Amino acid sequence: MRFIILILTFFSIVLFFFVGFYLIQKTLKDWQKQRTAKITPKLENMFLSAPPAKKLLLFDILSIFGLGILVFFLTKNFLFALVGGFFGLSLPFLVIKRMEKARCKKFSQQLVDALGLLSGSLKAGLSLLQAFEVLVEEMPPPLSEEFGLIVKENKIGKALEESFEDLNQKMNSDDLNLMTTAILVARETGGNLTDVFSNLATTIRQKRRIVEQVKTLTTQARLQGIIMTALPILFAIFVYSQNPHFFDIMLNSDLGRMLLIWCVISEAIGAFMLNRLSRIEI
Repeated sequence: MRFIILILTFFSIVLFFFVGFYLIQKTLKDWQKQRTAKITPKLENMFLSAPPAKKLLLFDILSIFGLGILVFFLTKNFLFALVGGFFGLSLPFLVIKRMEKARCKKFSQQLVDALGLLSGSLKAGLSLLQAFEVLVEEMPPPLSEEFGLIVKENKIGKALEESFEDLNQKMNSDDLNLMTTAILVARETGGNLTDVFSNLATTIRQKRRIVEQVKTLTTQARLQGIIMTALPILFAIFVYSQNPHFFDIMLNSDLGRMLLIWCVISEAIGAFMLNRLSRIEI
């Protein structure tokens, strides 16, 4: 009887592990499918081929464990390492967001040259669509890729207004919005696009000159804000690494915990205010 109970117990444990492994594997697969479905469209919008799901899973695992190990090495605290590993989940999206921001910035920087090229093509007697084709051939990515997509969509029957609307949503650029609005208005009212493009190029150059001047004048204020925001955090990390029990007197009392919470809140409010005061919208 005891032998039968041992066998049943053994098979129950084996079955439990197999079922648990299957459920964990299925959960990870579904989770990875969801992350792939979110990441793939973002990469396709940048004309990048999405890596296989296995590589994305490997990158997620390396992000989680890599950031967790790095935080543990710096703080020698397992709880902080878990928090670091949790933030590692968002690392792929942060990388993609950074790539999108860099792409949009490069696209905006190419707009002035693109306007000059469009103006020259129209003066040579080309139509607007033909001028876009010249733009695709002469300009480097990402501008050539985006306008190449507009040309392809126009050839298969998609309205130019819809293509420009999609491009505006993707790039989120004020200069591009100004350009597309001018093109669409000129097409409807019969305006001279050659003069429109020349005036737009001049306007965008002047705007960028003003923006650079403002950034130069506010550099000191922004740098002070960064230093004042980071200084308390770095000081707390340094003190904790030297003496882990330094904050025990505050963590073990109600008044100390309230003061720490207030410190975090006031630090966040101060960082927000410094950021807003050093930012000038143009």
